[in-house]
Amino acid sequence: MSSIIQLLPDHVANQIAAGEVVQRPASVVKELLENAVDAKATDIKLIIKDAGKSLIQVIDNGLGMNVTDARLCFERHATSKIRHAEDLFSLHTKGFRGEALASIAAIAHVELKTKQDQEELGIHIIIEGSKFTTQEPAVLPKGTSFSVKNLFFNIPARRNFLKSDTVEMRYIIDEFQRVALAHPNIAFTMYHNGSESFNLPQSNFRPRIVNVFGGKTNEKLVPVKEDTEIVHIHGFVGKPEFAKKNRGEQFFFVNDRFIKSGYLHHAIMAAYEGLLKDGAQPSYFLYLSVPPNTIDINIHPTKTEIKFDDEHALYAILRSAVKHSLGQFNVAPVLDFERDPNLDTPYQYQQKEAEYPTIQVDRSYNPFADEKPQKAATNFNYKKPELQPSWESLYVGLEEMDTQSSEISFETDAVSSSLFEDTDTEQETKRTYQIHKKYIVSPIKSGIVIINQKRAHERVLYEEFLTNMTVHHASSQRLLFPLEFYFSVNDIEVIKEIKLSLENLGFIFDSIHADSLIISGLPVTITESQVSIIFDDLLTDFQNGVGGDSFSQNDSIAQSMAKSLAVKTGTYLTEKEQDNLVNNLFACREPNVSPFQKPTFITMSVEDLDKKFSL
Repeated sequence: MSSIIQLLPDHVANQIAAGEVVQRPASVVKELLENAVDAKATDIKLIIKDAGKSLIQVIDNGLGMNVTDARLCFERHATSKIRHAEDLFSLHTKGFRGEALASIAAIAHVELKTKQDQEELGIHIIIEGSKFTTQEPAVLPKGTSFSVKNLFFNIPARRNFLKSDTVEMRYIIDEFQRVALAHPNIAFTMYHNGSESFNLPQSNFRPRIVNVFGGKTNEKLVPVKEDTEIVHIHGFVGKPEFAKKNRGEQFFFVNDRFIKSGYLHHAIMAAYEGLLKDGAQPSYFLYLSVPPNTIDINIHPTKTEIKFDDEHALYAILRSAVKHSLGQFNVAPVLDFERDPNLDTPYQYQQKEAEYPTIQVDRSYNPFADEKPQKAATNFNYKKPELQPSWESLYVGLEEMDTQSSEISFETDAVSSSLFEDTDTEQETKRTYQIHKKYIVSPIKSGIVIINQKRAHERVLYEEFLTNMTVHHASSQRLLFPLEFYFSVNDIEVIKEIKLSLENLGFIFDSIHADSLIISGLPVTITESQVSIIFDDLLTDFQNGVGGDSFSQNDSIAQSMAKSLAVKTGTYLTEKEQDNLVNNLFACREPNVSPFQKPTFITMSVEDLDKKFSL
């Protein structure tokens, strides 16, 4: 019987490996940026077109490669990062597997240009689906340029799996920010479809965070620093009042590598215990330095999961360090029962120098004099109080009032009680009832209808917003004082994309800057206090792809705003509000379900009620 096991060809094996390493364009961005960092580059440029589907290009001024290395780097398990198995426990570089470039070359058109500083000419290589098509010398500057075009051109199923450009761009920006935040000593620049998205000069950690997330971030940061034998911690945490619902600004870096750790995140949440609202997530940018032999990075192909030798000690140290910083900068209350709060120096006066008090001396004062000298009258505007009338004056004129009051006529009790004797009042029957501030019950001919007030209001608002965006423009109310909001750079990009739809809803934008926007008008149904909540929820939902690819942009915005503005469970509604909600619900085109395809009401017939009482 012939053998049935055979060795797979290299291009097939590379495509299989690419399924784990390259999941979307953001995976390519991560691998290429980390290679540029490992090459000791000081200036890295990232160029993106069509959210990475058409082009991903990374240009650096690093060490570069010679001809042999340029060919060999595309082979599987070829790497310059490690030599022995023991090197896995003393890693100082981002990459070490030797699979990334081989996987990328298997599913895309790759163009490599590289040159070392001591060489006169560089090398230009073009690969299409693991096949070398061109290799020739070229005049190039020092460094390396990787261009990845037509990603997943030979795997159409994977290409169709990709989400919209907005969502994919969000993943790319996340990877770019993670690498840029981990290495503030490197200058990073990012371009998307010809426009500059980020320009981050070389700096230290705090300016890098501010440059990435906007100038308003500076006032939110509280420094954290702790040095122990196990770990060295430094970085920043956000003040509790700036916490958001979404987890967009949470960063752990271990030995300059971004990681995800639910266990360490729980330590941060424990430090904020009692300071956050329900569901709020604090911002933090924490850099942990541990001995390389105490961690294991070789857990997952994405290298974002790490195993620690002593997680429990790390948890306790991290929690204590954050809690100490929050208390040290008067963010969290300090429990010291023997401390007198009146002796505390206000934070804004700590750097102020003491001033000598001004003293005024009255040189004419003589304690042995019989009469004290009178001060000059010009110094005071003193007025002698008038004499108050005596108590007897209260009764002056009472005799005259008695004579006048006898002439005044009053309505008798009989007159006032007969106002409603001959009129019949018609008692209105109560049509709706609210149960547990969650459901509205209304009788119908066949029985009763039970309505979920939150879902019903979502359906009403959703259709109203969708009509305003697609059929006619909504009316706006001008603000006397325009509102200014601060967002990160990538949030501003999302707002620019959905600006037209928001204007159709009634929002009026005065200007949109790199990290802020000014709103001078709002829809008539929205108050000023609701605007920040709407934008936070809208950005969170829209960046995560609300409704999936089958829904349009207007649907996503209408769904998000309806969810944000709908009446919440636990809200008391008056009878008029209940009737209005019921009438508006059944006036909708699809009253049966909410915008998220959940039932808005159920009906119970009289027969169903009779069955409940039957024995």
